[in-house]
Amino acid sequence: MTHLPPPAEELRLIDAELWQLDARRAQLLARRAWLVAALRPAAPTAPAPGARSEAGAPRVQNVLLLLGGVLLVIAAMAFTLVSWGHLGIAGRAAVLGAVTLAALAAPAPLVKRGLRSTAESVAGLALALTVLDAYALHETALTGTDATGYAAAASAVLAVLWAAYGLLPGTAALRLPGPAALVAAQVTLVLWAIAAAAGPYGVTAALLVTAGFDTALALRATGRAVRLTAVCGAYGVGGWGVAGALWLSWSAAGPGAATRAAALLVLAAAIALASSWRLVKPLLATGNALVGGLLLVAALGGTLRVTLPDDWTVPAHLVWGVALLAAVRAPLPEPVRRGLAGASAAVQGLALLWALPVVAVTLLGPVSWAGRVWSGAPADARAAVTADLPWPSHAVAAPVVLAVVAAVAASVSVACDAAWRPRALAGALTLVWTTALVLPAVLQVPYTAGLLLQGLLAAAVLAVAALTSARHTATVLALVTSAGLALLSLAGRTPTLTVLSLLAALFAAAACVSRLAPVAAPAALAYAAAVTCATGAAAGWQPQHTALLVLAVPAAAALFATGLGGSRATVPIEVAGAAAGLLAIGLAACDAPMLALVLALCGVITAGTALRPGRRHAGYAATVLFVLAGWVRLAAWDVTAPEAYSLPVTVPALVVGVLRRQRDPRTSSWTAYGPGLAVTLLPSLAAAWADPHVTRPLLLGTGALLVTLAGARQRLQAPLLLGGSVLVLDALHELAPYVVQVTDALPRWVPPALAGLLLLALGATYESRLRDVRRVREVLGRLS
Repeated sequence: MTHLPPPAEELRLIDAELWQLDARRAQLLARRAWLVAALRPAAPTAPAPGARSEAGAPRVQNVLLLLGGVLLVIAAMAFTLVSWGHLGIAGRAAVLGAVTLAALAAPAPLVKRGLRSTAESVAGLALALTVLDAYALHETALTGTDATGYAAAASAVLAVLWAAYGLLPGTAALRLPGPAALVAAQVTLVLWAIAAAAGPYGVTAALLVTAGFDTALALRATGRAVRLTAVCGAYGVGGWGVAGALWLSWSAAGPGAATRAAALLVLAAAIALASSWRLVKPLLATGNALVGGLLLVAALGGTLRVTLPDDWTVPAHLVWGVALLAAVRAPLPEPVRRGLAGASAAVQGLALLWALPVVAVTLLGPVSWAGRVWSGAPADARAAVTADLPWPSHAVAAPVVLAVVAAVAASVSVACDAAWRPRALAGALTLVWTTALVLPAVLQVPYTAGLLLQGLLAAAVLAVAALTSARHTATVLALVTSAGLALLSLAGRTPTLTVLSLLAALFAAAACVSRLAPVAAPAALAYAAAVTCATGAAAGWQPQHTALLVLAVPAAAALFATGLGGSRATVPIEVAGAAAGLLAIGLAACDAPMLALVLALCGVITAGTALRPGRRHAGYAATVLFVLAGWVRLAAWDVTAPEAYSLPVTVPALVVGVLRRQRDPRTSSWTAYGPGLAVTLLPSLAAAWADPHVTRPLLLGTGALLVTLAGARQRLQAPLLLGGSVLVLDALHELAPYVVQVTDALPRWVPPALAGLLLLALGATYESRLRDVRRVREVLGRLS
């Protein structure tokens, strides 16, 4: 049994085949013309065989037809507008009617003969002539009618006539009448609304109804040209209608106006949602559903806006945005459900952005107290965070917005899969924390009560970190809360000492939980150091005296780290202790004797750390601290001799070198003894050259001689070369005055002559000197 397609589909197929035949015929004609020209090489107009035409025959044909149609339309307009008055009524009607009827009738036989492009051009001319007929009718017989109303009626009549013309048997193959009729229909309702003085609500309704008509036609039309025109009309006209409805909703001054604007927005939402239900492309369907959901929220929220205070405008819209989530469980197509869920998420995101200034002021406001330590407690929690920042307007509803979105996030986390559940829980926890953080400032609770509430919040978040899987998020929130609380407490002396002590105890207790210890333990040490500084300041101590109290923190850190072994909290505790030690050194920097004491105590603590397995490298830091302590003490005593600074370094360095050589005899003498010897010999040599007395050069020469002899006896390179070099340079320093005297006594020609003789002697014995150098190098190479 033969399957016959629907008439519209069969007509489309026939049109496609005819178009292909026309294109193929044009190609064959062009090829024939080229072959004929190729057979006539003498003809001057024949193109070269390799030349390429820049425009194919169909394209040239279309351009010519388009130009011809445009010229005819221009001629008709000129006739109508300029030459119209030279004819009588009968003549005018006869001329325009005859031309229009001829133009409307011409495309049918042209289509039958396969001249479709020509038929399209003539049809376009005919449609333009009908517009001129309508204009001429108004200018002659209906001059007293309202122009806007007549334009509305004329556009409706033309749309119907063009649509009917495109459905006639002889012109059904034409593509132009259908889109032209749809374009004419776009302005009909809008012009009628303007003519009837319907006001902005009526005009907006006309736009939306027209967009709905375009949407329905776009979903049902089979012709590509009509469908594309309908889509453009739906989005273009619909966009203007939605913009007008939103403006009417925002500017509504009473419930009646808001309700009418809401009805328009609901109509627009219905069009968008209905189209998303029928669309085949998922992405486009999801986008339309998202827009429809947002329009519903704007409609319903706008009705509440005029009856509620300004502070509650955003929460009113947020409630309807959250209500859209009910569509996720509804039996709707998947793209529609995704679009409505996206609309709900967009509304919630915008609401959070609206509440963000309140959160920012609450978080950043306490920083201003770092420059106003103990200047006096503020009146309430809001004054505490707005010392340097303005309080945002319409902030009273911010906690409600944050709490609602937090509840949504918590409920969504229950329905999420395993991959997204931790993220949803982290978001819900952050929003709950933000709500509790801004609530004291919004409610303007007393200052002390605000500190208490924020301290309870820090403890609660730490408990969540210890008991739930949201450990990282809760730990970060706890640290942020405690930092803000510590800054707020700086307003008064008693609050500072109390809050810092409680925070140190709180984080010390949290450090007992192994999963929180790597963060809680260093935080406890940091707040303990802050307590010691605050205690010293409250007691009126100088900073250098407070430094001794701060040293209790690194000492405690070293003791705690000793009992932890390989725990993950060991390194963070040691780092916190080192930071507290640096703080103590900084506090004592203004007093040299106290700085020397602090450095020495830090060296003792570090040396105790170096006794632990795996911390031997801390011994180098302890040595440096002890040396620095000694140098600072010597500087405090006004000691300027370099040996007093270098010998305390040389002696332990040589002891370490001896022990290392005993443990590993293959260690080079430069590694074992070079640094220790150089620390004393080189500064002393520099001081000896500038010392006019004989005591230092004599002692330096004696020491260098002993070092040289020890190197020669033990066959060690470093003592031998360092000691010998310093001994020679020290001796030259002692001989320098006599050399200068001798040089002054000699004639001026003697030094150059001696230099020349020396060069001649070296040149004559060059090879033997090379052998001597090699022997010395070999002897030194055998030394360790």
